[in-house]
Amino acid sequence: MINEVIKKNGITYGIITGVILSLITTIMYAVNLELFIAWWTTLLSFSIFIIIPMLALIKTKTTLKNIFPFKDAFTTYFICALIGLLISVGFKMILFNIIDPSVKDSLLELTVNYLKSTSSKFGVPENSLNEMIENLKKTDPFSIGEQLKGAVVSLFFCSLLGLIMAAFFKSKPTSQDN
Repeated sequence: MINEVIKKNGITYGIITGVILSLITTIMYAVNLELFIAWWTTLLSFSIFIIIPMLALIKTKTTLKNIFPFKDAFTTYFICALIGLLISVGFKMILFNIIDPSVKDSLLELTVNYLKSTSSKFGVPENSLNEMIENLKKTDPFSIGEQLKGAVVSLFFCSLLGLIMAAFFKSKPTSQDN
């Protein structure tokens, strides 16, 4: 059974993570669609998956009076990341598939243009570029299915990050534990 403090903090900070990521998506949508393909917005979103869960881990460890085994630390992080990811991906699915499905075409065009400009800088052969663009157009990266696939991949990487953070935040064994 999961400790109530771990569950409460994981859920609370997970909701905060999801809301912040959804707000970032909303701002990018409202201000400029090109922000969706900017490298630094990906970095910003990734940093949210570090900072907010870290706050959850700090609060949980403090509340548990520094008795924080690895499993509890990882569980806290995982709950937070899972809920944040579900809220964020759910919001994007609603935005791109219900509220404004036309934005998918604009984002696809921006992505294709970005691929063309960066591929020429790196000397990617034109036939490879064309194949990449065709595959991109076929898959609809903003569809519900592709968003869910992306969520699974993101959850995998969040889990790896969670393992690292849990190792860092776990409490050190005391002499009584030996």
